[in-house]
Amino acid sequence: MSNKKSYKILFLLLTIILIVCFFVNISLGSVSIPLKDVFNSLISGSTERETWQHIIQNYRLPKAITAILVGSGLGISGLLMQTLFRNPLAGPFVLGISSGASLGVALIVLGSSVFSGILTSSFMGQWSIVIAASLGSLLVLLAVLIISLKVRDTMAILIIGLMFSSITAAIVSVLSYFGSAEQLQQYIFWGFGSLGNLSWNEILIFAIVYVLGLLISVSAIKSLNTLLLGENYAKSLGLNIKRNRLTIILATSLLAGTITAFSGPIAFIGLAIPHIARQIFNTSNHKTLLPAVFLFGAIVMLICDSISQLPNTEKTLPINAITSLFGAPIVIWLLVRKRKMIF
Repeated sequence: MSNKKSYKILFLLLTIILIVCFFVNISLGSVSIPLKDVFNSLISGSTERETWQHIIQNYRLPKAITAILVGSGLGISGLLMQTLFRNPLAGPFVLGISSGASLGVALIVLGSSVFSGILTSSFMGQWSIVIAASLGSLLVLLAVLIISLKVRDTMAILIIGLMFSSITAAIVSVLSYFGSAEQLQQYIFWGFGSLGNLSWNEILIFAIVYVLGLLISVSAIKSLNTLLLGENYAKSLGLNIKRNRLTIILATSLLAGTITAFSGPIAFIGLAIPHIARQIFNTSNHKTLLPAVFLFGAIVMLICDSISQLPNTEKTLPINAITSLFGAPIVIWLLVRKRKMIF
């Protein structure tokens, strides 16, 4: 069977799995809703019980859509970073974007202990955490973009991103030291990550920025494939390294920054999903990898969210814990079975 034909079969299979996971995710929770009613609710807007319709439309459908956006967005961000830095351990937050968001949230949640409420009083409200995380990510992004224009070596940008992470982590530690137990608990809960707290208005804004980042990523497919050959060879083929580096960093920042702002820092997905896609599809061609990572990221995130809900109970586990516990063994098994890492 040719690669082209096998890829089509794999993509069809993954699409079917994604659709199944989407409906199962909406069905499961503290109240189990039959799949037939989930389907009827989404198609005709009617269910056997009125309460089920309310739960689906206002809670579970937004959460399932958020899971797809978060999983696919982080997977694509991780793929971009791993290709740019040619480093299998690079993830979407390697540039310090997540740390910047964490610092923004820490200033809002923990800042009242240090700034006597002056900083927090200006930002209180429904959007306070999202705005704070977005501003933190934006500031780090601007700093990285400015540095990337002046630095020739791509690896230097990676190290500078790690230094930004260290600086912000240090500031967060100081704020945590002065924070109250209640403030620390609020900040820790944000750090667990969450998919279920977004309104339809928030999802709309999330989706607009996500689509923009996705379009930029798709436009960079050709340059990503060229970068796999090495920067020097890419230059000899006429690739503008600085411009393409900026494009890749911008796409990653839009995707990872927005996801962190709306859902908190979600672990594992961005680092591991690209490796799963490479191992399953046995290719490094981004024309194949990008849609594969999109599908794998969305599927894994939906599965992890379904598990974290602890169906038929009132309790919910942190999504970060589930993504790591569920996903890390799969990656280890794939790498041991293949015995080599495709890159």
